[in-house]
Amino acid sequence: MSRVATIPLQRTMASAIQTAQEKLAITQKRLSTGKKAADFASLGTETVRNLSAHTMLEQQKAQATVSKRVGTTMSLYQGHIEGIDSSTRNLRQQILTALGTGQSAGLQEAIESSFQQMRASLNASEGGMPLFAGSQTSQMPFSVATLADAATVPADQAFHDDNVLATARVADGVDLTYGINASSIGQGLYEAFRTLAQVGQIGNTLTDAQKTALQDGAAKLASGLTTLGQVNADNGRKQNQVDDLASRGEDRALLLQQVIQDNEDADLGQVAVDLAQQKTVLEASYSVFSQLSSLSLVKYL
Repeated sequence: MSRVATIPLQRTMASAIQTAQEKLAITQKRLSTGKKAADFASLGTETVRNLSAHTMLEQQKAQATVSKRVGTTMSLYQGHIEGIDSSTRNLRQQILTALGTGQSAGLQEAIESSFQQMRASLNASEGGMPLFAGSQTSQMPFSVATLADAATVPADQAFHDDNVLATARVADGVDLTYGINASSIGQGLYEAFRTLAQVGQIGNTLTDAQKTALQDGAAKLASGLTTLGQVNADNGRKQNQVDDLASRGEDRALLLQQVIQDNEDADLGQVAVDLAQQKTVLEASYSVFSQLSSLSLVKYL
């Protein structure tokens, strides 16, 4: 074979080597990144589907973050409501015991302690913002400082919240109003404490007038506790709704992640096989090209 005759063959081999090198480079990149393609455009017909899946997955992640924050806030609501409930129930039982026995040692301190428990919970905050203020976050929602003050401060001057309640998008098309204001929790109980404050200082033995006032106060506490229980039940229902939506969202996120992985992630086992084969082909091509390059007419003269 003449030197001139080998030139077209060398060019063909050079082109084949270049193609083999490009394929090997692509396979090596798949091995290092674990991805089928370097960009979305290279996915071909699956590009639109994967772009859509990525968008929906990011939306799901954002909603999951919101749901978690909302769930935490509602758990704080529950903790404070149940704290008020427990304290108030104990107080009501002490009042009923005192009415039954006529002995009221320590009852005054119990009333004041329960009032302060309610006050602290109504003015509780999260991240420096009052939990139960509605949109009136520049001030505490409950302003009465002591039980004695409650005797002369009516409810419409004690509470400073509003009905603008927090709302969040917790799922596609689902906006949940989950906020709770202080007056919905404590207004009925505050009226009971006003009645108890107007009893005056309670000593070790009750007077007839105090017994009558305490009976009224105990009845109002019962009514306030009923309202408090309804608020807590509604909060619990919304917690269950958020948990259910979060669970569904997690399932949806897993499905979207699987769609993305199926279309984008490389089969590393197959990549390893392709890499070995392409290296073998390239090495063989180098060998043939080297042999062609060394041919000359001298060997045939």
